[in-house]
Amino acid sequence: MPTKILTGVLIDEQSLISLGELCRACSRHAEWVIELVEEGVLEPSGPSPDQWRFPASALKRALTAARLQRDLGINLAGVALALDLLDEIETLRARLRGAGR
Repeated sequence: MPTKILTGVLIDEQSLISLGELCRACSRHAEWVIELVEEGVLEPSGPSPDQWRFPASALKRALTAARLQRDLGINLAGVALALDLLDEIETLRARLRGAGR
C-alpha cells in the first residue's frame, strides 16, 4: 500500500482566519462562505468580506456544513438548523458531564 503524506497547519482556539484561508481549508468558493454568513451559520468580525476574520471554530463549523450538504443534500437553511441542533446537543452533553461530577 503506498504511503500518503498529509500536511496541515495547527491553529488554536484564539486564532483568526481570513475568508481566503477558510475557503482554501474547506475547498469552497468565497460565495459559499458568504452564503453561510448570510444564513447565520458563520459569524465573522470585520465590516466586509475582504476584511472578515473568522474564529478557528468556524473552520470546524464550515467543514461540517460542507459535509451535511455533500452527504445529505441539505440546503443552507437546513444546514443552519442542523448545526444549531448539533450545538444544542453538545451543550446538553457538557451539562450532563458537569452534573455527573
